[in-house]
Amino acid sequence: MEKNQSLHAYIKEELLHRIKSNKYKVGDQIPTELELCKDFDVSRTTVRAALNQLTLEGYLVRQQGKGTYVADQKVNQTLSHTVKRYSDQVAFQGKEAEITLISIHVVPATEMLQQSLGVTVNDPIQRIERVRKANGAPTQYEIAYIPWSVAPGITQTHAETSLYAAMKDEFDVHIAKTTEHVEIALSDERSCVHLQCEPGLPCFYIETVAENDQGKKVEFSRSYFRGDKTNFIIERNYPSTD
Repeated sequence: MEKNQSLHAYIKEELLHRIKSNKYKVGDQIPTELELCKDFDVSRTTVRAALNQLTLEGYLVRQQGKGTYVADQKVNQTLSHTVKRYSDQVAFQGKEAEITLISIHVVPATEMLQQSLGVTVNDPIQRIERVRKANGAPTQYEIAYIPWSVAPGITQTHAETSLYAAMKDEFDVHIAKTTEHVEIALSDERSCVHLQCEPGLPCFYIETVAENDQGKKVEFSRSYFRGDKTNFIIERNYPSTD
């Protein structure tokens, strides 16, 4: 469990990992509240809070008198690509961008990071926690994970400008592709502090995996965007037909 993370947030994240890794498959009935209490050694209230949030976010569905089941998978959408930095995009809209580093430290790779980055469990990973702002107002809370072997020694200066530019200029790592999974989520206790919003605010939640020009995974990030302050443009190009 990460520092400053509540028990129900930790349980929610663990259950979500089980769903996304297909340990709990679509249509499966998950363990009862009592079984989860024993599994995590917590109170029923804590388990119920985690289940309630997963239900609100569409990962679980409750059937009266039967139990709780894994909901159908959400539809995936692909965002159009952009090579512009966050600061450039915000500046184009006449606003001043700011990136603030919350923390940066090395952590051992977990099973989740092994799956997301293709690393070995316990490999050193740089965990970079940041907030992006526009005109002083927080718009995005992000946690990025970069293997030490990919770009050893990410600094505060790198994190508060552009990680991708630093990886290219300082570590000769060229980002060739990103894959983004977008969902709607509710801000939890940790994200709402950094986004300066009330708990439960609808947010865009985006998980991103970046690959270099050899197809190697070099970064995994998880971001919460304030739903009341952020929108996205999806642009698609279609080939002409005769």
